[in-house]
Amino acid sequence: MRKIIFNILILFFTTSTFGQSNLLNAVIPQDIGKLNEQQLATSDNKPLAYGYVDDRDVMWSKTVWEKIDLTERINFPYYYPVFDVDPTRKPLFDVLWESIKDSTITQIYKDGYFRDKETIEGVKFLLVYRGENDEGKRKVNAGIPREDLDPDNDFDEFTVERDAIDQYLIKGTWYFDKRLGELKYRLLGIAPVAVPASVVGNNELSDSPKEIEDLLAVPLFWVWFPDARETLNKAEIFNSRNASQPITFDLMLNTRRFNSVIYKEENPFSDREIKDYIYEDALRQLLESERIKNVIRDYEQDMWNN
Repeated sequence: MRKIIFNILILFFTTSTFGQSNLLNAVIPQDIGKLNEQQLATSDNKPLAYGYVDDRDVMWSKTVWEKIDLTERINFPYYYPVFDVDPTRKPLFDVLWESIKDSTITQIYKDGYFRDKETIEGVKFLLVYRGENDEGKRKVNAGIPREDLDPDNDFDEFTVERDAIDQYLIKGTWYFDKRLGELKYRLLGIAPVAVPASVVGNNELSDSPKEIEDLLAVPLFWVWFPDARETLNKAEIFNSRNASQPITFDLMLNTRRFNSVIYKEENPFSDREIKDYIYEDALRQLLESERIKNVIRDYEQDMWNN
């Protein structure tokens, strides 16, 4: 039954989008992508609304933080394209950052607890850094004031490009809805991970091992996911199984079409991460992540076996 419902949802979303619309009827290339009057009348770019969940219906819940590694093949749709980006197809980072800049997405925060709001200027500080190059540093050491340096020749600019975002962190809550009698998931937040531009500019990481870069990488900002759903529902991902029916980022994330590793769960120890109590043992950390997944997965089955 659940599989049938899922297929119906897939059909709903894919039939409400138009990949390469008007392709076969285009007289000139510029006609590709234009919707006719009938398509405009039936096109609905609003995401499917979440149903209301009463607190009394939540019998059990667990909040977890997960890491999505974009170097894994299954997660490629969130990473590509990174070069020669087609205006109709963008990586997830471009969709988020452009929406933040034009204030379509306003709920951006400094951490995954969504307490301290982040500003656009604060995000830009992490993404773009302008510092003295070797010539500028030589002049500063010689006593020349920084404001007197040549802005064109004495400074270098370092920018976190889209291809530097190879990880995302997500926060979500698994809960058992006793009214529906099923285990469900609600995505709460998402954060791109990269080495801040200021760190790149000051440390020259071009020749550094990947392990060093991973240690310096941090979540650049957290986006409250419900605030980003409308934007993500308008951004389409290439569907490798059927190019005529693209999939939106909102659908991909809500249906958990990605591979991830749990790195933290809510716990009485200030929500410590797995690496904080399993030291320097990647295999045991991965096994602990799988153990937490199994606890969540088995809860629904245990409800019907008791």
